[in-house]
Amino acid sequence: MTVLEPFGARLRRAMDERGPLCVGIDPHASLLLDWGLNDDIAGLERFSRTVVEALAGRVAVMKPQSAFFERFGSRGVAVLEKTVQEAREAGTLVVMDAKRGDIGSTMAAYAAAFLEKGAPLFSDALTVSPYLGYGSLKPAVDLARESGAGLFVLALTSNPEGGEVQHAVREGGLNVGATMLASLAAENAGERPMGSFGAVVGATLGDLSSYDLDINGPLLAPGVGAQGATPADLREVFGAALRNVVPNISRGVLRHGPELVALRDASDRFADEIRAAVAAT
Repeated sequence: MTVLEPFGARLRRAMDERGPLCVGIDPHASLLLDWGLNDDIAGLERFSRTVVEALAGRVAVMKPQSAFFERFGSRGVAVLEKTVQEAREAGTLVVMDAKRGDIGSTMAAYAAAFLEKGAPLFSDALTVSPYLGYGSLKPAVDLARESGAGLFVLALTSNPEGGEVQHAVREGGLNVGATMLASLAAENAGERPMGSFGAVVGATLGDLSSYDLDINGPLLAPGVGAQGATPADLREVFGAALRNVVPNISRGVLRHGPELVALRDASDRFADEIRAAVAAT
């Protein structure tokens, strides 16, 4: 079995070559209807195929949201498998947004579904939830290392409810979000050009200078576009860590479909604006 170059190295190269942009593939019902598609398997297939045709090979990362495929049952999952395969074959890294989190053999099974080479849903990286304890992610961490894949761990999310857990202070004074960042920095220690274990940090959170975001790994940043953050805001939020930020934009790009040229133009505009924000630091 061919061993992949570590995800962090592959991501760094893709960001440098194509710009640090992740475009979500989020086929929710209202977006399908906006595209003139039915909210059914045929609409799901057409939507996903169009996004991949428009953007795969042009953007650094694509991030399908698993839930929007799973809601159609096994046929939806089959579309997801095809979407991942076609995007990766076109040379774009795929982050599976599934936010899995469990313990022991169950976590190992989730990891095998998305991170084991040869699995139908094998992706370059997977979003995971650490809120059964960071140590519960060990099966996913181990398999990611073995397969050359990566993880994005929920650390400081932009939803208001997240603060209940992520801002809770542990013994010793460090809050939970900061603990996750410190754990990821330990995973990535010594890796060059960048480690493979990243954090999810919302782009709408404002000044995060009280947190050490220098984890020597990627920071997946949802919130740019429809949620209100702009590429220019990234500097305030991420400071010196901006070079490793991968802004995720979904509706801000996808609302321009189904025309291929319009989707490409929208993604190019965001990529250019993000490059300019990074260059200004």
